[in-house]
Formats: sequence, C-alpha cells, structure tokens
Amino acid sequence: MTTSVRVSRPASVPRTELHVDPRFLPLADRFFAMYRQPQHGGGALTAYFRGEKVLDIWAGWADRDRRWDRDTVALSFSTGKGVASTVVHRLAERRLIDYDAPVARYWPEFGAAGKGDITVRDVLTHRAGLHKVRGLMRSPLDLLEYDAVVEALAAAPADPRRLRGPGYHAVTYGWLVAELIARVTGKPFVQVVQDEIAGPLGVDDFWYQVPGQHRPRIAKLFPHINPAGLNWELTSNVLSLVGPTRGLAEAAMPQGFDALVRNPAVHDAVMPGWNGVFSARALARMYGAIANGGRLDGRRFLRKSTIARMSEVQTRDRDYVLGIRPLWSLGYHRPIFASREQPRNAIGHYGVGGSGAYADLDSGLSLGFVTNRLGSSLTALGDLRLARLGVEAQAIVRNGK
Repeated sequence: MTTSVRVSRPASVPRTELHVDPRFLPLADRFFAMYRQPQHGGGALTAYFRGEKVLDIWAGWADRDRRWDRDTVALSFSTGKGVASTVVHRLAERRLIDYDAPVARYWPEFGAAGKGDITVRDVLTHRAGLHKVRGLMRSPLDLLEYDAVVEALAAAPADPRRLRGPGYHAVTYGWLVAELIARVTGKPFVQVVQDEIAGPLGVDDFWYQVPGQHRPRIAKLFPHINPAGLNWELTSNVLSLVGPTRGLAEAAMPQGFDALVRNPAVHDAVMPGWNGVFSARALARMYGAIANGGRLDGRRFLRKSTIARMSEVQTRDRDYVLGIRPLWSLGYHRPIFASREQPRNAIGHYGVGGSGAYADLDSGLSLGFVTNRLGSSLTALGDLRLARLGVEAQAIVRNGK
C-alpha cells in the first residue's frame, strides 16, 4: 500500500505534497541530496512498482528565480526515443506495422539509393545506416524543417557499416520513426503520440511540439552542452576527423547544435530523436505499464507478448558510433546501473545530460527522471545520476523494504 507522507526535504523543495511510499524513502533521500544548491539546478523523480505509483517527488530550481514544482517539465534529449518507439509497438500490436517489413512498404521514397531492403527492425535497432546528421542539411536551422529533413534522409545512401553492426542514430532516429508512424497512420506524428501514449495513459506531458500554454513549465537547461566546456564547432570538427570518434561526431554533433538546443524554436519543431519534453511522472507511468505486464489502473496498454518481443535483445555487436555494446532491443537499450550487477530483463532510454526512464520487467519497477542540470555531454546514454538512483531502487526492491 502506498501513501503520501511528509519527508525530510531541503529548502529547495516547494511546500506542496510529495508522494512517497515509506519503503522508498531511501531513494527519495538520495534524490534530494542531488539538489541542495541553486547551481545544482532541479529535477523530478517518479517510480511505479507493480502498477502502483510509489514515488513522485521534485526538488531544486527550474530557473535562477523559479523553483521546480509539480508541473515543471524538461527537455530530455534521447529519452524521447523510448516514447517514440513505444508508439511503434502499439501500432505493431494491431498489425499496422510489421517489424520485418521493408520501411519502403510504408514510405516508398525511403527505398531510394539502394535502401529498399532496410526493415523496420533495422531502424529500431540502429542498423539502418542513416546515423549521419552532420552535413545532412545546409544550416543548423534547416534541422527545424521536418519535411525537408525526412526528404533528405529518404534520399541518402546507407552507411555500409550497417551490415556489420549497429551505429547509434543519435539524432536521425526520431525522424525515421516519426515519418514511419505518420505514413502508417496517415496522421501527424505528434497527434499519434497523443492518441497512442498520452490518451491511454491519462497524462498529457508527452510533447515533441510543446503547446504555447505549456511552455512556461519548461525548465531552463544549463550549462551549455559543449563537451568539457570547449568550443562546439572546433571540437566537433576535430572529432569528425579522428577515426575512433568520427561516427559520434557524424551522429550527434551537427554544426551549430549547441546553439540550436537553446533556441526556443525547437519547441515548434518535430525532432523526436532529442527534443521531447516530458515530466518524470509521464515517463514513469508509461514504463510503469510496461513493467507491470502491459497493464495500469486495470487497463491494457500493451500485451505481454508485445512486451516480450520489443524487449528481446536484437544485437550484441559493438556499436560503430558509440564504441560499446548497448544491447539494443527494438527501440530501447538496457538501463545502466552504477554497480556490478546490471538489470537482466529491463528496457528504457537515457538522454544525454542525465534524464531517462526505464522498466524492469522482472521486478515490476519503473523510474522516470528529468533534470535541467546537464551532466556529461559526451555520455551518449546519460550521466551517472539515474544510474545511481537505479542502484538504490534496485536495492529496495531486492531487499523487500
């Protein structure tokens, strides 16, 4: 049984009710310790356990003169890939999408430049060979033009390395999935997200284009996303010339991206690989349904058979962009914990800078975490904050607290 209780809070936490199951107080304490000073920024953490919300807390600052409150949301970078992928699985469950069908069946233009055999499964596992965003468009602002970008991707040839293993589509993944969904449904991607995710879950905070009335809720990101504080253009140019880092620069470091991240126009655009704006509550609720066998509040969100398919590891090969083995499943990676023991049957997606969410299919636990204080900008699957929170949550569940 869960309950709302008073907890020991730092002064940064607004005077409003937080939801904490007593068993998860250690997790709440670890979270609050991260946001004791204004320079730490702010964040929110929500957890579901076996279909029940057991934690819903927030702390810190959304801006220099604004505390983080219950309604604050945050730009969460690649965390949004997991949400977009879940839309695909909702459609596949109704046989509107076949994982092993060529993408060109649904999006004929995609078959150009020899890509006619690339499947939906290839896209979901970063094996489409279309990881390159650097140089895809003439200027950074052109990346805001959805139709022009998907046209460019459809016309582009695939990188031959796709035949040897995955290459993380750090930015392009979202456009590929969004256009696939739009072609299958005949509706704009953002409308399908509302129909397939927000509506069934009863929460609106799944935004790729943020409605004007909700924009004041967005936390201000800081510091700049420049790697190690270095000049973005110089660093990205150097990395693009070095063999081991060339793939990362091609996939994640387009010219002017550091300025684009701070441009309010990103909230008008559809760039689902990185510009999703969410609350921790929304993310944890979606993954909470997945962790609970596809059901939440007595309603079916996904079938167990669908969850089994979408969580199966598809490739154990080294990713030629990341240089590691992320164990990609169909649109997700295995969550990363800051411990020797890693979850064996879990899926989720972390975002650069720290935000992320996941579902542990064995324990029935889900976590959603958003923050505006960016961590390492070179850690493509997130920094260590969520990894440490995951360790604490795992210990609570394992020890039966």
